[in-house]
Amino acid sequence: MGSEMCIRDSICTPLCSNCTLIRHEIIRPFLFSARRGSHEAGCRRSMVDGVSDNPAIPMHLTTVDAQQWPNIASVPMGRFMGWRARRAEAAFAGACARARLELDPDNEPDLVVDHAELFDRIAANGWIGLAEGYMAGEWRTETPDALVHVVSKLLEVGFNPKTTLGHEARFSGGEVPPELVAKFSGDGMSAFAGHFATGVPTMERVSVPSHSPSAGRGKEPKNYFVSETNYSAPLETEKLDLADAQARSVGMLLDAAVVRPGTHLAEVPSSGGAVAIAAAGRRATVDSIVTDPAVVRTLRERLTLGGAEDAVHLNVVEGLPRGMDRRKARYDAVVSAEHLETMPTRVQAHYFALIDGLLAHSGRAALQTVVATGKMTPAAQSALESLRAYIWPTLNYQTVDRIRKTVDSRSGLRVVAQTHAPDHLELSLKHQRTVFQSQLREAAADGFDAVYRRLWMWQLALREAMAHAGMLDMVQLTLTHRHRRGVR
Repeated sequence: MGSEMCIRDSICTPLCSNCTLIRHEIIRPFLFSARRGSHEAGCRRSMVDGVSDNPAIPMHLTTVDAQQWPNIASVPMGRFMGWRARRAEAAFAGACARARLELDPDNEPDLVVDHAELFDRIAANGWIGLAEGYMAGEWRTETPDALVHVVSKLLEVGFNPKTTLGHEARFSGGEVPPELVAKFSGDGMSAFAGHFATGVPTMERVSVPSHSPSAGRGKEPKNYFVSETNYSAPLETEKLDLADAQARSVGMLLDAAVVRPGTHLAEVPSSGGAVAIAAAGRRATVDSIVTDPAVVRTLRERLTLGGAEDAVHLNVVEGLPRGMDRRKARYDAVVSAEHLETMPTRVQAHYFALIDGLLAHSGRAALQTVVATGKMTPAAQSALESLRAYIWPTLNYQTVDRIRKTVDSRSGLRVVAQTHAPDHLELSLKHQRTVFQSQLREAAADGFDAVYRRLWMWQLALREAMAHAGMLDMVQLTLTHRHRRGVR
């Protein structure tokens, strides 16, 4: 998924009876009590062995880069933290019991808690703390599949500790590093999900209400028709099929936007190179809008390797949509692949207005995005805060109905077609996770430390679990101007 990266930077300090600040040791009545002394022992060993200059840092965190990962390198502190951690532990144990997750390390556990500091994190930050504990290596599963299972079960039983991400923790950044995308994508350049070849489409025309300010007056109807296509679950696939599925998504976008020889296409914003290269292969001229200067070099290299450097022009802007407000160009087609969900609601409105201004009256826009469904739960919304904290600060999964409402009310566009492929989203995330797991050594060699690698495994597992539960759907939307001056 196209995205903006961020790192939370609030400062915390862990506490135990061997640290500068004193906390009374509390005996915990649950399965994790056997590990209760790990923090104190870690601090004691750190002081004795000289592992860390700060005796307040538990031993298992001494290797974490505190400058890059301040919230991981330290443990939350505060008044009544011991009491709050006990409550968090009890709530977590209860949720695991309801989910039938085995915790006993001697009985094939579904997850293992190695450090009690996890519960301080959950007490302080809920699902963000649970993610931070995983990133810190304070709890683990035997396999990546087991991680998806654990997260799925916790969401299923509604595990929802208080999870609040303060505005001061939200940071804007650049795109997901291309070197990282290459470690989990099928084609080496695309972060978005794919449509697998064995999914069978079925189409129907559905009537939806118009949210245009003039609905029901003049030539604006109260309702209009949308061509809705639903893709069935694909047959058995392998991770090697991911590249073909991603190429299929690109082809579907270009087909929906009617990209052909001579088409002047705007990719707003760039999606790693695959869309631009495929459009150039159709002999279209492409303006690819880049919002992060750090990725320009890699994009140019990919365009050169793909033989598309002469047909694709990279335009660097400060951001969307503000950076393009004054552009006068009119395009035959506009495409985007999984960027809409990283924009806050108000920016989405401006984004559709921008497309409205860029698109010629006879043109078409095609967008692929991940949306929320009616099965989205409060617990899942809380879990998504962990992704907002560390990866996409403005992650905003809207429903299709809400997107259509925004398009109707804030632009001169209309959604005329939409495709749904939730099973393909789940399978794409599964294969991305598998590919990433196989590339962990290469990711480490490229400078992505253990915390970063666990973060990426966490986000893939969380979104896969939500897709498996039917909370997320992959949708492609086709948009045209409402009043096309007789053009079909």
